Amino acid sequence: MAEITMKGKAYRTSGSLPATGSVAPDFLLTTTDLSDVSLSAYKGSRLILNIFPSLYTRVCAESIRRFNQMAESLDNTKVLCISRDLPFAHERFNAQEGIDNVISLSELRNIQFGENYGLRIMDGPFAGLLARAVIVVDEKHRVVYSEQVSDVDEEPDYETALEAARSASGDDVGPEHSVAGEVCTKMPTGEHARLEDDDEACDDGRAGNV
Repeated sequence: MAEITMKGKAYRTSGSLPATGSVAPDFLLTTTDLSDVSLSAYKGSRLILNIFPSLYTRVCAESIRRFNQMAESLDNTKVLCISRDLPFAHERFNAQEGIDNVISLSELRNIQFGENYGLRIMDGPFAGLLARAVIVVDEKHRVVYSEQVSDVDEEPDYETALEAARSASGDDVGPEHSVAGEVCTKMPTGEHARLEDDDEACDDGRAGNV
């Protein structure tokens, strides 16, 4: 169980983010055309999961705009914007904002995503919604980077997520430390973009508090 803050108060989430190196949990989410998709629908693609409480809040809206811009420069990578907002709300927001480079997904029919990813907010005014987080997975859908944003009013670390997506490969990845309020990211190095297993490699200027 992780802890996040909102307006200076602490609230609990339902668990912890999937461990780096593990296969991302499957999900069943609903697209803007009301069809249901699972993780396997994106087989062979790198993914950035942009997860947030609700579309029509300042930070959530800005995260969609930023990732929509970033998606244009990424090869073989899809950005999934995930929340409990209805598919109709996602579609309306995308039309209003000119969003066309991301895939919008809703917890319309199945709410196991929040539980399986440890992101359900358990108490406070946002109870039931998803906490803000970014998860990057490689082509085999193994987690290579994750950030649990410690405060609901803060934006995620876009640049580190972008670099992780660009560097991700289907090769084996080593363990990485990622907890609520702190992200320790070891970026792939070398010809085959492998991640090193030495935790000391986290102290490379890319790690830090969220």
